Amino acid sequence: MQSTRDFLASLGLPGRDLGDLPTSAKRFPDGAQYRVEIPSVEGPEPFHAVLDAAKEHEIRIHRISQGSGMMLLTDAEIQEMVALGREHKVEICLFVGPRAAWDVGIQVASPSGRVAAGTLRGADQLVYGIEDVVRGCGLGVRSVLVADVGQLWVLRRMRETGDLPPDLEFKASVSFPSSNPATARLLAELGVTTINVPTDLTLAQIAAIRRAVDVPLDVYVEGADDFGGAVRYYEVPDLVRVAAPVHLKFTVRNAPGIYPSGHHLGPLAVSTARERVRRAAIGLSMLGRYYKEAIASP
Repeated sequence: MQSTRDFLASLGLPGRDLGDLPTSAKRFPDGAQYRVEIPSVEGPEPFHAVLDAAKEHEIRIHRISQGSGMMLLTDAEIQEMVALGREHKVEICLFVGPRAAWDVGIQVASPSGRVAAGTLRGADQLVYGIEDVVRGCGLGVRSVLVADVGQLWVLRRMRETGDLPPDLEFKASVSFPSSNPATARLLAELGVTTINVPTDLTLAQIAAIRRAVDVPLDVYVEGADDFGGAVRYYEVPDLVRVAAPVHLKFTVRNAPGIYPSGHHLGPLAVSTARERVRRAAIGLSMLGRYYKEAIASP
């Protein structure tokens, strides 16, 4: 195996998982090691709930993300979320619209095909997904969640040609199989500016991915049931130390799915948004207890 490990090293990739858990010297542009993300914030009302809960728990939320897709938000709702983000200095990351899991195809519903849930099926759906990004950017969105590698390639080209804003951020969805250093490197080369790694990677595996890329990693401290439901609060100090720059993500187990969301699920979307912030406060208390010198973005 050594020749393979040596070849990976020649590419700047680790040849094994980093069980010694080295401390990452990489940082966000402002010098911070970590930021806090609240996922599944499905519209203005849940976003207001997140802001209120953050004030109640006295914590800073740096990014919120949404999972139902921009196509299921009205123009006014997107504009309100963008305005709230600007007012409170919170990054607003919205998912693109159609995806295979909601399409007419059957493979994505099969046990072996579920990894393709976020992909776009066919040229028409690729166009729909790109149009969702164009519409969002026209309404002020500057951060989008992408789950299809072909769409990512096109969006990067559109950003380079000026057809999309030059400051547009691309977040690789947890639906991507970003589970090893080579895949993470490929996504970074395709233009992603932040990578959501699978919810079940070990600290050693995350450390190996960190060695391979400089872009921020997004790591679930608590995952939703349909993504395995890992609960990793005592690992928060090591996650920050090893994975920096890292977005710590907090959702809740034992919560009904809300994708695609809407007003029919409004109370649930609001209550779970508030609870995610409470969970974030718990995670940050662990960080303060065991890694006080960790640096957050202001």
